Amino acid sequence: MTEAGSPSQTPGQTSPFGLHRVVEPAGVLPQQAWRLDADPVPGRDEVVIDVERLNLDAASYRQLRETHGTGPELRKAVLDIVAERGKMQNPVTGSGGMLLGTVREVGPESQLGLKPGDRVATLVSLTLTPLRIDDQLSDWDGQGEQVPCKGTAVLFGRSIAAVLPDDVPDLLALSVFDVCGAPALTSRVVSRHQDASVLVLGGGGKSGSLSLAAARRAGAKRLVALVPFEAEAEVVRASGLADEVVVADARDPIAVLNAVGETVDVTVVCVDVPGCEHGAVLATKDGGTVIFFSMATSFSAAALGAEGLAADVEMLVGNGYVPGHAAFALELWRAEPGVRTVFEARERQTSGS
Repeated sequence: MTEAGSPSQTPGQTSPFGLHRVVEPAGVLPQQAWRLDADPVPGRDEVVIDVERLNLDAASYRQLRETHGTGPELRKAVLDIVAERGKMQNPVTGSGGMLLGTVREVGPESQLGLKPGDRVATLVSLTLTPLRIDDQLSDWDGQGEQVPCKGTAVLFGRSIAAVLPDDVPDLLALSVFDVCGAPALTSRVVSRHQDASVLVLGGGGKSGSLSLAAARRAGAKRLVALVPFEAEAEVVRASGLADEVVVADARDPIAVLNAVGETVDVTVVCVDVPGCEHGAVLATKDGGTVIFFSMATSFSAAALGAEGLAADVEMLVGNGYVPGHAAFALELWRAEPGVRTVFEARERQTSGS
């Protein structure tokens, strides 16, 4: 492997944080790095995975699709990013996604509990995962976020991965794991508010539906789902996940406020478009909490907008990790018919059936 220039690393040494995989610039963690070494030879505490599928995060896929369409230019854009950077990190959104694959090799000091042959989904971002693509993405039609792929990826000593469950189809499990941080943190925050009222922007999506179900379990007494289109609203109403389903453009702050009516204790932002910060702030009571899960969020817009509105709200960044988040999300999917209703509708939409 190429040795990075981090001053804390000595030749031949590996770092559980992946510092030894950083090619440039020196001294930063892999997520912040411009380029990583994706050599598929494991360090002593690393795991190498034969990649079968990438799951691009929603904000990144939307931006790439809107810029390049869904044909060869889209494939080339993803291939160029990975070839240049040794990882999948959209230079516009800064986000990546996750992947599914089979463990090829495990370093002798790995503490991840994985063994060769395990089929896993990574629970860390592609923005910090060393990645090589070997098949030119020839089997990807560009029509969805899940990308058939042959290549290799590397997990560090402090990475996270989940062995795929036997009772859930692989691609569905990948979809659940992709957003599993959202329901776990939503549950934690809602449980702090007695008889909470909760708004989910993007309540018709994967993370949105799981967050609605998690909020209900955590004791929410009023659940509002905001979606952009009436067709999506009909799906969420049929799911029974929300008490109220409203239709508005989440990028229009006054439209959001008018649609929601009485402000809420907790707002969860699960949209994949930029410009939704101010509506989330306006819809939240003073003393309430806004959780931003969208990688399209501008955190400067959120902070300065709240200041300009004299809004006394706590704002949290959903970092995608809460202990037990993968198991919790899968359990919600298994136990809540409404969640499955939304996931199935999203799958039909993606497949065009």
